[in-house]
Amino acid sequence: MSFRLLISYAHPDDESFGLGGLISKYVAAGVEVYYLCATNGDVGTVSPELLNGYASVAELRLSELAAASEILGFKKVYTLGYKDSGMMGSNFNQDPACLWYAGQSKPAEVTRRVVEVIRDCKPHVVLTFNNYGGYGHPDHIAIQRATTEAFTLAGDPAYVTGHEAWQPQKLYYSSIAKWAVQIGVWRARMMGKNPRAMGRNADIDIQAILDHVEPVHTRVDIRDWFEAWDRASACHKSQLAGGFRIVPKWARPVLTPYQLFTRIHPKPAHNRVDENDLFDGLTAER
Repeated sequence: MSFRLLISYAHPDDESFGLGGLISKYVAAGVEVYYLCATNGDVGTVSPELLNGYASVAELRLSELAAASEILGFKKVYTLGYKDSGMMGSNFNQDPACLWYAGQSKPAEVTRRVVEVIRDCKPHVVLTFNNYGGYGHPDHIAIQRATTEAFTLAGDPAYVTGHEAWQPQKLYYSSIAKWAVQIGVWRARMMGKNPRAMGRNADIDIQAILDHVEPVHTRVDIRDWFEAWDRASACHKSQLAGGFRIVPKWARPVLTPYQLFTRIHPKPAHNRVDENDLFDGLTAER
């Protein structure tokens, strides 16, 4: 029996930009990798010409996810269908159909839907965002909270969903090297920019990202998987095919050789890197 990994993220493109190297590596090693995509990405900024042939931004974004999924090799993609909430404080946050609104007004519903996915695919390892949602996106925070709660509830037979209870063995939050964010803050200031108002829409707070970096316990080498990472990221043309493609290829083995994670369960005894594989110490017999 092979290992199974569930990635619980918010948007079409989160999987490729954030974890393209890791996913490619594990699929090649025989791991069954599943993706839970909580929203349709409706609020993402899209160039009008890219919408030709698509009825909506959501349809375009999901088609890009389907293309990336073919490259990455997911066993199955689960889509929850919530609307994108936009960045924190935007008017989109108040749309009753968006994930942030659902997470605030009816969190048990969102958690239950994640439990159902966990019980359906029976992962040994579950992976989601950190407490700040990576860069403070409300959808990232909402799915992180629901996934963290669902991790425990999925193994509780008293929590009835119509599916057999299943307890994953490990829970991780994605992380980033603190030094890399520190460089981002320094670079912004050197360029005369405000590190609290960066990005395409000046809505990314790099200082807050730095303030919320969590300890790294797991470091997975992905140096052999940059090409697959690039190809998956390139599928998300509407989002400028971004991710770590912005790092020059010659510099990647030095600057981004690993993907980093914070182990939440089982809780580490010390805040230091103590493993180089999400499946360290596990057996796939159940």
